[in-house]
Amino acid sequence: MNRATKISYWIATIWLSLGMLSTGIVQLLQMEQDVKRMAALQYPVYLLTLLGIWKILGVIAVLIPKFPILKEWAYAGFFFAMSGAVFSHIASGSPLSEIFPSILLLVLTVVSWYFRPAERRITQTN
Repeated sequence: MNRATKISYWIATIWLSLGMLSTGIVQLLQMEQDVKRMAALQYPVYLLTLLGIWKILGVIAVLIPKFPILKEWAYAGFFFAMSGAVFSHIASGSPLSEIFPSILLLVLTVVSWYFRPAERRITQTN
């Protein structure tokens, strides 16, 4: 793994982790604006708790060493959650300012996954 790839991975992964951790905590707190946003998207409020817990656990999975299968599941979860958020916002007519954070986290998920080091990938054995 060359230096540029390693730097790209860690920049994307740190920003992804900070974004997912902060939004996970905010979702667990169920602030009034988030409850209103969920109502506007026609989702139940309890989904905030579920997403918040999953995001925090996903950040832990992505950052800890080893456990490559767990990391793959965490990246998949981040991808599904953020692509679902983007689609939900678009379908409900949200302005770009509300869609952009989800797009950014989706892009960071893909970049972090793509540039992850070999020891963080699943290896096939015969």
